Amino acid sequence: MTRAPLGRRVLAVAVDWAIATAISYGFVNDHPLTVLGVFAAITWILLATRGATIGHTLLGLRVRAVDGGVARPAQVLVRTASLCLVIPAVVWGLDGRGLHDVWAGTDIVRR
Repeated sequence: MTRAPLGRRVLAVAVDWAIATAISYGFVNDHPLTVLGVFAAITWILLATRGATIGHTLLGLRVRAVDGGVARPAQVLVRTASLCLVIPAVVWGLDGRGLHDVWAGTDIVRR
């Protein structure tokens, strides 16, 4: 599997954030922490069940365990929680993965 390029990863997060914003504004409220909560919930649920968020699917990406297998729900929870902290997502390890992926033992790859 080929590691996903940075541009596609950033665009996928932007798509997912836009969806979370629309859901939050349409059904709950426009508070930034509500948007973050909706983003975290849909990210965790979709990654734990499908291995890809809507943004990932649109851009041909998938989250996998580093051994190439399916990412387990606990791995996805660590990844999602650290992604929501922002800093781990913008700091990369030597292999080009964000710290949120390093900590979770996951990788984002092209399908």
